[in-house]
Amino acid sequence: MQQGGGSETEVTWEDQQNINKFGRLNNRLHELNDEIKFAKEANDNLEDASNELILTDEEVVRFQIGEVFAHVPKDEVESRIEQMQEATSQKLEKLEEEKQSVVAQMSELKKILYGKFKDSINLEED
Repeated sequence: MQQGGGSETEVTWEDQQNINKFGRLNNRLHELNDEIKFAKEANDNLEDASNELILTDEEVVRFQIGEVFAHVPKDEVESRIEQMQEATSQKLEKLEEEKQSVVAQMSELKKILYGKFKDSINLEED
């Protein structure tokens, strides 16, 4: 590998494994960001549905189950929405925790790789 200063640094098997691990973690970080965005949107949509349900004065409302709308009592829909909100919130918390773990691992790998390769490796997003 040719460095910016013209000197050569040998890439060992361990270095290559660290570079590959960093790449996998970076891909997972992008996936997590997308999943977190989707989970937040789902949570917002459930919150909106819950608010709309509070405003309605009908005792039986249409509730989507799969691809079909069914007439369901308002109380049952409220409890289902609450369950869905709890599940989505828990999923969001797990995703955020995993994201923090991935970012910490990437930070450690950056220290190791920049320590050895200095300017000859770029691990930053453009």
